[in-house]
Amino acid sequence: MTQLHEYADKFENIRMQRSNGVLEVTFHTNDGPLQWGLGPHREFEQAFLDIGRDVENEIVILTGTGAYFSGPTVSPGGHPGKSEMTPSRYDPIYWEGKHVLVNLLNIEVPVISAINGPATRHCEIPLLSDIVLASEDCIFQDSAHFQGGMVPGDGVHIVFPILLGPNRARYFLLMGQEIDALEAKRLGLVNEVLPKVALLPRAREIAAQLMRQSRLVRRYSRVVITQSLRTQMAAELLGYGLAMEGLARMIDTPAKTS
Repeated sequence: MTQLHEYADKFENIRMQRSNGVLEVTFHTNDGPLQWGLGPHREFEQAFLDIGRDVENEIVILTGTGAYFSGPTVSPGGHPGKSEMTPSRYDPIYWEGKHVLVNLLNIEVPVISAINGPATRHCEIPLLSDIVLASEDCIFQDSAHFQGGMVPGDGVHIVFPILLGPNRARYFLLMGQEIDALEAKRLGLVNEVLPKVALLPRAREIAAQLMRQSRLVRRYSRVVITQSLRTQMAAELLGYGLAMEGLARMIDTPAKTS
């Protein structure tokens, strides 16, 4: 088990505060919008593990900082570092990738996301929340995988077919499609679309409503409604996808001829 004082201040890209059992988790980079990279990739895996092991967390709210939730958007073919990847460099990414979404789903209390703007890098993370709130200017896109020259294999290949359906998900992942907030609501990706200033107050209002239920009903409800997602994440699908993503990023060496 963990306690808040042990992990609240140890992350560069995550701020945490808790009041009356409601833990607010705010993603950022230097107090501005989250800039996705190897640092957040490493920290999210550990943070979700710590949060899930703290029994004093009763509700979790995930949100971002500033004008957008996560970025920067990767332009077509523009993913950095692809030609420099080796098996040794990819190994920690592979390990973290197998755990980050599983650790999120292993948080055994209701999770609310308050998505404060465009999420063009790893938008599957807030979209996996039990209750998803989005600001009116939200855009959802998977810009860093196929569009950026990478295999969409680190969980998005599992999450989006579940959330969007298989045909829409394949189009979304292969075409770098942008889905705005209202379309996301129509498709069932988000539950409510709100003005940005109303987003966090609404998340806190919902948290207070959920807190009226007994502790075990809250916790066990979260467990049962995420069981199928956890099963698919923990199965061979996630490791296989990460292996394919890594293989496609390796340095190509010419085959030797005799």
